[in-house]
Formats: sequence, structure tokens, C-alpha cells
Amino acid sequence: MIVNCNVLGEERSFDTERGLDLSIELHKGYPQVNCFNAPLFSTTPLREGSFVGSTLHGSPVNFYDVAINPHGNGTHTECVGHIAKEPYYINECYKSDFHVAQLISIFPLLEENGDKTIPLGHLEQLWDYKGEDALVIRTLPNGEEKRTKNYSNSNPTYFTDDAMRFIVETGIKHLLIDLPSVDRELDEGRVSCHKIFWNYPGNEVRKDATISELIFVPDGVSDGIYLLNLQLLNIQLDVSPSRPMLYNLF
Repeated sequence: MIVNCNVLGEERSFDTERGLDLSIELHKGYPQVNCFNAPLFSTTPLREGSFVGSTLHGSPVNFYDVAINPHGNGTHTECVGHIAKEPYYINECYKSDFHVAQLISIFPLLEENGDKTIPLGHLEQLWDYKGEDALVIRTLPNGEEKRTKNYSNSNPTYFTDDAMRFIVETGIKHLLIDLPSVDRELDEGRVSCHKIFWNYPGNEVRKDATISELIFVPDGVSDGIYLLNLQLLNIQLDVSPSRPMLYNLF
């Protein structure tokens, strides 16, 4: 289906049947994408007395329990409830399903201490803000191993504080990254970039802003402006497994 819409003041169209899926599949077994030493995603048939919820065990239906830690398993979207003492929930904070998004690709900076960062200078050089409210960042190199990588205890790439402040001040409400976190894996609990992004604690907490982590942007998707459909569960939690979909505009 072709849908017409107004994007940044221009009449544009997109094809609902040609979405670009940025989510990483949740699947049983190993390897699977994982971070912060979270238990692996798993499914098991419900067992109740003699009933086993699997057609392979004689049940007329498959009836499985699912074990998941959204922050550590697969693509997910989080709200300020991730760091807040107050009960903020993603299904209450997230208000709109569609956004104008810009995709940019960045080689991280290798710091003197061996860390890899997304610094302010890289954003200033590579990002030409056009009024979008969502920013999608693909880090380079962009190997397929991102779909199954175990990031735990590897000190993955993270954002510098001034880079995150620049993202917020520029006007971005929805940040999507192919990393496990915007902050350093071991940062003594500061989570400074999370706090900057949500202005927490503060008088004007950005309750409607979200961060999506562990996405994967295939190489065939070009940098540029897209329509983003960010699909979440209606779940009372600070985070939801998510399926970000990009649509080419024409």
C-alpha cells in the first residue's frame, strides 16, 4: 500500500510493504546477541501435571513460556524508567509510532586508553540535521556478527557526554544505535549519557524520549532521511523488545 504523508514540509510517499527491519531476531540457542551477562533468551513448553505444551509431546497446541531480559537480549527500546526511581513505563511514555529519522554511519574514535567512542566531533562532521526527531546511528565496520555478538565484558563503543548533549540540544527524541548502551559498560554507575538524554534528574524530564539499542542496519541501507515506524509491546516496564522499521520516502 502506498501512503502519502507530509515529511519536513514536503509531500512524500512510502510503501508499507517495503519496510527495512532493523531488529535482531530473538531465537533460542547459541550464539545469540547478548550483553551485560544477561541470561540468554529461551523458550520452554509449559508443564502442568501431565500436560506438556508442545505438539512434539502430544499436545494439540504449542504453549510456551518465554524467558527474556529485554535490556540484554536483542533489539529493545527503553524510556527514562530505565534509570529513574519513579515508575516510568515505556507503554505510557511512548506516544507516537511514526517519526522522521535520519540514518548516519560513523567510525568510532579510538581513544588513548583503548576505548572506542562516538565523540562530538564525529557527529558535527557527519550529521546534517534536517529537522528529524529520530536519529539512527550505524557504527562501522558493520559486520554480520553484530546479529549474534556477545558484548559482555568487551567494553563496547559508547558515547561521550558532549556528543549526547549535542544530540539532545539538536532536537532528537528517539535515538537508535547498534550498540548495547550509550554509556561505557563499566562506568561506576554514572550512566551519564542516559541521564543527559532524559534530563534526569531534572525539572523537565524527557518522558517521551526513547533509546533503542542493539539494532542492526544492513549495509545495503543508505544513509539519509527515512520514515521510522518504531513498534513496541504494550507492556508495563521501563523497556520493551522492539522492531524499528525504516521506510524509503519518494
